[in-house]
Amino acid sequence: MRISLAVKSLGALPCLWRGRRCLSSQRGAMNVFDRSMKRRQKQWASSSPDSHTYDYLRDEVGSRLADRVYDVSRTFPLALDVGCGKSHIAEHLSKDIVERLFVTDISDSSLEEMRDAYFFGAFLADEEFLPFKENTFDLVLSGMSLHWINDLPGALRQIHQVLKPDGVFIGAMVGGETLYELRCSLQLAELEREGGFAPHISPYTAVTDLGNLLGQAGFRMLTVDIDEVQVRYPGMLEVMSDLQGMGESNCAWNRKTLLHRDTILAAAAVYKEMYGNEDGSVPATFQILYMIGWKPHESQAKPAKRGSANVSFADLSKISKLPMDHQKTNEKS
Repeated sequence: MRISLAVKSLGALPCLWRGRRCLSSQRGAMNVFDRSMKRRQKQWASSSPDSHTYDYLRDEVGSRLADRVYDVSRTFPLALDVGCGKSHIAEHLSKDIVERLFVTDISDSSLEEMRDAYFFGAFLADEEFLPFKENTFDLVLSGMSLHWINDLPGALRQIHQVLKPDGVFIGAMVGGETLYELRCSLQLAELEREGGFAPHISPYTAVTDLGNLLGQAGFRMLTVDIDEVQVRYPGMLEVMSDLQGMGESNCAWNRKTLLHRDTILAAAAVYKEMYGNEDGSVPATFQILYMIGWKPHESQAKPAKRGSANVSFADLSKISKLPMDHQKTNEKS
């Protein structure tokens, strides 16, 4: 389905702020990724004639994110999908739960190739600069795009700002030890063939850091969990080819743009030797970090005040004795 990027309806969302936001947090943000390179990678990937064959990981993550939306027992009058790709989340949602959905992406070709999923408006926007007013959306979603953000804390703060009080953010991003097999194989091969190695795999956020980042952005009632998805490929070259087809090639500024043929062949051999399966295939591990955070509201449950407990943790050891004491009391009566 093709849509007009002049957008299905700017007027349909009166609370839009049409200017481009530049938060002060950007001034001190780390500049790890070449965002213009990432946009070109996504443009190329989404405009490829066989781009749909590389959507399997995003489709799976989109389905699991939608399941988390359905787990929240409420309807959402207005929602936003940040970094929507080709509507990998939207195609699993219904109007009964999400009444109006707006989507954004950094790549206009991704928006043009969106599937027949329901949404009310599509906007070409960078995840680092959300062009919306504060307190606009009841739900913000993001699947498989935040791991390419330079200023992740700033992006989370912007998501927090555009949410209404008691609104919820549900997101997923690649993180942890994703593609450790490919990382180790390339490093070992480069050390052996070239006497040193350069980074070829993007740095990823650790699951232990994600809760802190959400809390610092202002979210409360946090839920963070991790899924491990392992995909089998014929060999290392197929892993690299699929990453390019997904638009997930490395775009860090310090990436090495050239790999020698001997190094690639050596890395493929190391990959198969260290991680190969009995059937000749090799695994590629993707660790997906899922996050849920709520914007504070006075109606939300609050933690008890410090020191208000009336039972000591030291008394927990006596719990196992209670059934026996209760039984003896009954026998005497």
